[in-house]
Amino acid sequence: MGAAISRKNFLLGAAAAASTSMLMERQARAARRYVIKFGIDLATDHPATLHVRQVAAQVRKATGGVVQIGVFPNSELGDDTHMLSNLRAGAIEMMGIGDNILATLVPSAAIDNVGFAFKDSKTAWAALDGAVGDIVRADIGKAGLVPMHGIWDEGFREITTSTKPIVTPEDLKGFKIRVPPSPISLSLFKALGAAPETINVAELYTALQTHVVDGQENPLGNIETQKFYQVQKYCSMTNHMWVGYWMVAGASFWKRLPANYQKIVADAFATQAPLQRTANDQLNASLQAKLAQQGLIFNTPDTAPFRAKLMQAGFYKEWQGKFGTALWSTLEKYTGTLA
Repeated sequence: MGAAISRKNFLLGAAAAASTSMLMERQARAARRYVIKFGIDLATDHPATLHVRQVAAQVRKATGGVVQIGVFPNSELGDDTHMLSNLRAGAIEMMGIGDNILATLVPSAAIDNVGFAFKDSKTAWAALDGAVGDIVRADIGKAGLVPMHGIWDEGFREITTSTKPIVTPEDLKGFKIRVPPSPISLSLFKALGAAPETINVAELYTALQTHVVDGQENPLGNIETQKFYQVQKYCSMTNHMWVGYWMVAGASFWKRLPANYQKIVADAFATQAPLQRTANDQLNASLQAKLAQQGLIFNTPDTAPFRAKLMQAGFYKEWQGKFGTALWSTLEKYTGTLA
């Protein structure tokens, strides 16, 4: 009888211990906070930064403060290549990264950077939300990153210089121009006859000021928020390349984030993506007059000779080969024939 009672007491005690353990585990989960460091190289007042802050507010509210996103703009966590390295190492959890920079890890991410490919931003958004984006998102996933679905907008890139307006491709012959550390950007300007140099955006203002380079190319939003108009004289509206920003998470962090919070974060980025696109489009459309008042002299060159120069130099054939037939033909469904 005594042995039976002891066994009964043992089982009751074990059950109580298990119940207590489960309760403590639930309490620990309830008390856990997920803090996301989000880095981006764009300025504090750039539409992308402003709408990531809206994502952070939306996520904080939806999770009751359990998931918190700290936003670090203006390369506060290092330049874009440094942040990408830290993201992959798990030192930060998320970042916004230009497709041209992401392409150093995920080559297909540069597909929307093909020179003079898109007639307008809406065509680029359609391609990246659709079949082109499906291929790129899959490749980003294979590289150990988790992309949010909708690409954000940086816009069409224009050329600024301190020495002369760019009117024809001949004006770029031997011209020292900064490009981001992006293979397709280097390729495009070499094909146009320029002398491109890769410099991260965090160092670009000083490089222009000291004439390490005499020009650069960026969307008007960046030219304004980074104050490049203070060290440049001319702006040529070439619209030579469209660039978007992918919002990506590190895969190891994303796996640790419970599924319900993953959905909240992804949904918040999806909600803000079209709002950011509209805001950035409106900003770029409004800035020419403002930048002209701040001293930039604008011209709008005929882009046909620039595209012909790229064709002659073999730029399109080269990148068709690099991207592969499947991805290139998918792009051409949105852009029309390029090569």
